[in-house]
Amino acid sequence: MSIRIAIADDHPLLVEGLKKILPTFPGISLFGCYYTGKELLNGLEQYLPDVLLLDIHLPDKNGDELVPIILKKYPSLKILTLTNFDSTIYVHHMIAHGVLGYILKTATNEELIEAIQTVSRGEQYISDAMKEKMNDVDSKIRKAFSSRASLTPREKEILQLVVDGHTNPEIAQKLFLSVKTVDNYRTNIMMKLDVSNTAALVTKALRTGMAK
Repeated sequence: MSIRIAIADDHPLLVEGLKKILPTFPGISLFGCYYTGKELLNGLEQYLPDVLLLDIHLPDKNGDELVPIILKKYPSLKILTLTNFDSTIYVHHMIAHGVLGYILKTATNEELIEAIQTVSRGEQYISDAMKEKMNDVDSKIRKAFSSRASLTPREKEILQLVVDGHTNPEIAQKLFLSVKTVDNYRTNIMMKLDVSNTAALVTKALRTGMAK
């Protein structure tokens, strides 16, 4: 059985390319190309495809605005995001809105067809490039939280003082410690957070929420 495809994208060259490429693959049929959100919504009323290739940015409405509207009216429609945006934030955002797949426009024809076939079965598909990026971000987040949890109360206190701009002698005086002890604490903190200088330490502490 043929998978019926519709495209919503405001880049004519991309659309024309897909119109030539998709029909060359067995089991793929192209019905409908739309350049705006309005055209798409009107078109879906006339003909409902199996899979919609949806760009994130259209001239009149963004993809994340269109997805809830479309799925509320056509819950059986499978949506595959086809975009240039390689941000993991966009992936999570679009998946949360109900799309089943996320693939970059730089993908090969074979990967696009695989994504279409996977999504048409009701399964999730995220391009390899984005999976790798998401795994890298997740790994960094886990590492940051692990480091945060491994800091002792005293180390957290000293880290906050460092972020606040205090020098080691000032921290020593404030906490009634020797400067050498503060030096040791600071070295341990930098090792746990995997940074090599104060600027990197402050940046990481603020980005991960370890300090304010």
